[in-house]
Amino acid sequence: MRCFDSKTRPGPCLRASRAGALAALIVSLALISCAVPPESVEPGAREGTWIGRPIGAPPTPNPALKRAIITRAEQEWTYFGRQEVVFKGSVESIPRVGDWEDDGPQQSRRVNAYWRAVGEPRLTGMDCQKPWSAAFISWIMLNAGVPAYQFRPSIAHWTYLADLIESASLPGRYFVPRRIQDYSPEPGDLICAYRAPSRVALVDGYVRAGALTGVRAHCDLVTGKQGQTLEVIGGNVRNSVSKVQLELDAQGRLQPVPRRPWFLIMQNRL
Repeated sequence: MRCFDSKTRPGPCLRASRAGALAALIVSLALISCAVPPESVEPGAREGTWIGRPIGAPPTPNPALKRAIITRAEQEWTYFGRQEVVFKGSVESIPRVGDWEDDGPQQSRRVNAYWRAVGEPRLTGMDCQKPWSAAFISWIMLNAGVPAYQFRPSIAHWTYLADLIESASLPGRYFVPRRIQDYSPEPGDLICAYRAPSRVALVDGYVRAGALTGVRAHCDLVTGKQGQTLEVIGGNVRNSVSKVQLELDAQGRLQPVPRRPWFLIMQNRL
């Protein structure tokens, strides 16, 4: 198990022995949360608007497409060896280590496929200084069958997030923004955090599309939810496609942690 406190930031393309790293980084997690059953989360009074603009009518339900999005993410997680990451307070642990982006041609070429989805065919898993989490999400959407007009493939998360916020008032949009305090994430949703040194200017929990320009961010796809435990899959998470386990509060809301200061949920209305 790899464990990190909130200040530990291993560099990309780590070459140290994994067995040694695991032995050195094992810690005892003594954090025990009270077993409070999650409450039923009622929609907030302002769920139908975003900064005063009405959210458009939902699309025709398409549960098969929603399932396809989740399935594609799970398949990629399996392809990369099913790495698991757990966030518990300020402690991050890796109880299962999978394959990394630069382990070999198989992994490197797969990351290249993600980059190709956003028009960067020369980048591979060996380009460890190039964050590929947005390319991964874009590839998932394209391969699941989400039209580009519903989700704009992007090399940076802020680009598609700003686009989704701007178009949220149109009818039939698959993804619409939700405030952290209003909504409990569900499978198929995207949950997003900013990354240092960036910060996001929120006003009463809302963010304007223009305020996201250039923001360094990370988004994960929600793949499972059980009580107060949320499971998400993301790319470029500890050098791999990882499944991350998060703790929700008693009302089912996201709890920002040092490594993931959550600021936005994109609800999947399929």
